[in-house]
Amino acid sequence: MPVDPQVQAVLAHMAASGAQPFYTQPVGYARQAVLALPTLGGEPDPVASAEDRTIPGPQGAIPVRIYTPVGKGPFPVLVFFHGGGWVAGSLDTHDRVCRSLTRSAECVTVAVDYRLAPEHKFPAPLEDCYAAAQWVADNSAAINADPARMAVGGDSSGGNLAAAVALMARDRGGPQLVYQLLLYPVTDYYEPGTASYREYAEGYFITRNDMIWLWNHYLASAQDSGGPYAWPLRAEDLGGLPPAMVITAEFDPMRDEGEMYAARLKAAAVPVRHTRYQGMIHGFASFAGVVDLAKRALADASAGLRSAFGNA
Repeated sequence: MPVDPQVQAVLAHMAASGAQPFYTQPVGYARQAVLALPTLGGEPDPVASAEDRTIPGPQGAIPVRIYTPVGKGPFPVLVFFHGGGWVAGSLDTHDRVCRSLTRSAECVTVAVDYRLAPEHKFPAPLEDCYAAAQWVADNSAAINADPARMAVGGDSSGGNLAAAVALMARDRGGPQLVYQLLLYPVTDYYEPGTASYREYAEGYFITRNDMIWLWNHYLASAQDSGGPYAWPLRAEDLGGLPPAMVITAEFDPMRDEGEMYAARLKAAAVPVRHTRYQGMIHGFASFAGVVDLAKRALADASAGLRSAFGNA
C-alpha cells in the first residue's frame, strides 16, 4: 500500500520547513531538528505528576522524568529510553509519548535522559540506561512503583537500548523484567543491511545515510562494537528474555531487522507480539497529534503493557 496520506502530509510539512538530512549537517542540527517533533504529538495527556530529578549513574548523575498516573499505587513501572539515534532526543522530545503510556497503561514511567554520542560513545549511553533500570528496581518504593511489575521500552535507538538492557538484565542477574516494549527498534548494523534498508533508503524521513552517520557517532568502530549489546539481533541466544511487543513501520529502513528480531525472540520461546503498521514511517508514534495510526499504536502499546502488568 502507499504511504498513509496523513504521513505524506507530515513528510510534506518537513520538506516545506526546510528540513535537511541529518548526515549532511553537524550534530547540533539533528538535536535541534528533533525538538520540533513534539508539535506533531498533539495535546499532552494529563497525569498526576511529572517530576524531574537526577539519579546516580556510572559517570555522574542521570536526569530522569518520573510520570505518575492518577490513582493509588504502588503502580507497575516502565523505564523508557527515547529515540534520536543515540545522538539526539531528550526528556522533552518524548514527553507526549511517555504521558500517553503513563495514562493509558496506568503505570509509573521513568524516562531516562542518558548521555548522548558522539561525546559519549557506546557503551556509555547503554550503561546509563541499565543503571537507571537498576535504580528503579532498587528504589521502587520511593516512586510508588512495584518492582515485580517492571518493564523497559523505547523507540528507534531507544528500542535498541531497551532490548540491550533486557539482555544485560538477563546476563547480569537483574533487574527482573516482565516486558519489553520495542517501537520500530534498531536491532542490527547497517551492513550488510536488509531488503528494507535498500528499498526505503531514501525519501521516508530517516534514510540509510542518516543511519550510517548515527552508527558512526555511536560506535568507536564497527570492530569494537560490544557485540549483541550494540546490535541485539546478533546475540547468539535470546532465550530467557521477558515477553516483548515489537512494532514496526512499513516504510522504514529498519523494518526488516525489527521483524527479524521478533521472529528470533519467538524461535527462542519468548512470548512476542509483532505488528507492522502499514503506510507508516520510522518514528510515527511521535506523530499521534496528526496521524491516526500513531494513536492506535500507542493504544496497542498501552494494552500490551497493561496485560503484562496484570491490569488488563
